[in-house]
Parts: sequence; C-alpha cells; structure tokens
Amino acid sequence: MTLITKEITVQNKILTLTNQRALYWKAETTLIVSDLHIGKTAHFRKAGIAIPSAVLDTDLNRLQQLIDQFKVNTILVVGDLFHAENNTDLDQFQTFIQHNNAITFELIKGNHDRLKDSFYDAMGIVVYKTHKDIEGLKFVHDEQHCDAATFCVSGHTHPGVTIKGRGKVFIKLPCFEVSEQRLILPAFSEFTGLNTKRTVEAAVCYGFTAKSLFEL
Repeated sequence: MTLITKEITVQNKILTLTNQRALYWKAETTLIVSDLHIGKTAHFRKAGIAIPSAVLDTDLNRLQQLIDQFKVNTILVVGDLFHAENNTDLDQFQTFIQHNNAITFELIKGNHDRLKDSFYDAMGIVVYKTHKDIEGLKFVHDEQHCDAATFCVSGHTHPGVTIKGRGKVFIKLPCFEVSEQRLILPAFSEFTGLNTKRTVEAAVCYGFTAKSLFEL
C-alpha cells in the first residue's frame, strides 16, 4: 500500500485526507471512514452472483495498514458499516475487531445499518443513531442530519470525479468533496459505485489513485 496524504484545515482543525479512502484526525487520534458495506459480497454470493471474498479481504487489509500507520485509538464509521443481513462477512469483521481490541469502534448508523442493537453490543461497537458532535464538527451519515450552523462530515453519496484522458477516454475516480460547510468522504469499500455529481457546485474535490492524491 502506498499512502499519500494531504492536510486541510476545517474550522481551524487540521484533518488529513488519504488516498486510501480514509480521513485521519491527529488531534483526536481518530480514523474516520464511511460506507464499508461489510456483508455485501456475501449477500451477492448468496443470491448466486459470483463476487470473490477477496474484496472484503482487500478492504480489511487496507484498514489494518491505516490503523498501524496512524496508531489510532478510535475508528469512527460515518454510516453503512454493514450492508444487509448477518452473514459470513460479518464473522470475518468480528475477528478483525477482536484482533484490534485496543481500539474503540464507533458507528453512526447509516441507511444500511439495520441489524439489531444486540448485535452491535455483542461486537463491542459504540452506536450513535444520527450523529456525533466532536469539537464543533458534526459527524453524520447523510445530509438530512446536517444543519447550516455546523460543519458536517458525512458519507453516503460515494463521491467521485470524472477526468478526461487522451481522445475520448474518461476515467472515474473516488474523491473527497469539500465545501464551505461540508466534507463528504469517499466510500471505503472498493466494491461500490461512484456518484460524479457534486453536492455543492463550488465544492473542491480531491481525487486519488493508488499512488496519488490531487485537488481538482
């Protein structure tokens, strides 16, 4: 994994964007991610669609490397940690949590996080129903829980950008979308689509590849 970072200042706070689909907040020793959709690959396989389990392996390996790199105390997931029903992918994630038992896992529930509260309790995941406020920033899953008075950090939309290459070739890349009152995280899982329509027209997008991160 090649880790590329870029620091931005939001509400006088320094946040670190990474090309590995995660945001790091050094002052809070917190890694912030969105839309892992754990259980999605097993859900598709159950429906007879041949999605390899290596998709989840890759996502969790990348998450582990970020944990080790930044030495985080907390992982905050701003929604859609899980995708659907309880399945074998969730067993794999439980093993991942047990391996990182010194870390606090927190979840702001997203529209796909529909498991019973007892499940999250058994996993040791701290759950917030709609939002979590930290030092003047509001962390939510989607914009319906934002307000005009507070800077929001969210996920949900899987932001992406389209870059024109040579000839008629267009490349779509995931990105961070940053505007005056909002920062939208890319989906952490690579097994997701991309929405290339900006939420705010004046937003600055930071696109990235496996070996680069750049402002657009």
